[in-house]
Amino acid sequence: MGLTGGIGAGKSTVSTGLRDRGAVIVDADAITKELQQPGTEVFAAIVAHFGDRVLAADGTLDRQAIADIVFNDPEELKVLNGIVHPAVGIEIFRRIQEQTGTDNVVVLDIPLLRKDGPYKVSGTLVVDTPVETAVQRLVDFRAMDEADARARIANQITREERLEMADFVVDNGGTEADLDAEIERAWAWIQTLPDWTPPEPPVTPAP
Repeated sequence: MGLTGGIGAGKSTVSTGLRDRGAVIVDADAITKELQQPGTEVFAAIVAHFGDRVLAADGTLDRQAIADIVFNDPEELKVLNGIVHPAVGIEIFRRIQEQTGTDNVVVLDIPLLRKDGPYKVSGTLVVDTPVETAVQRLVDFRAMDEADARARIANQITREERLEMADFVVDNGGTEADLDAEIERAWAWIQTLPDWTPPEPPVTPAP
């Protein structure tokens, strides 16, 4: 299954709810963080391009410093994506292959999931939240500056574009109880889908 949603939409909460119901989650954001640890090729390439200004005092990557650069400069964002996305794609395919032959529901939790992307899925779940609600949640719960929150949302595909790719929409415009009911509805829908045939992984997955 594909799972996507804009920043602040509540995708991580839905991912956790699906995990609690038995799904195996392949989390692109978590994989990205793993591959950006000191000592990795991705870490070295990022520092080689951006310099010490993206390093925290403990020698790890300062993710906020990187965000401040790339979300205000499309060319720098393109460079960062060119470094990170291929490596993340290879690791995602490796984890998918690990589940081949099992009866597990595998959920690809990918913020930038695309219909024309390299991942063949049985269906795509889109977590939907009004933009203003997402902004408020980012400010209230992630302590983000409002301008930063809006810049990050603006650098993603639009809400309308995301909804167009949805096979199933998880509405997160209500309460926590409402969302849990939506997750249960999504889980029931997943059980109705046909068996999935894994694709061959590309040598270098597209960003």
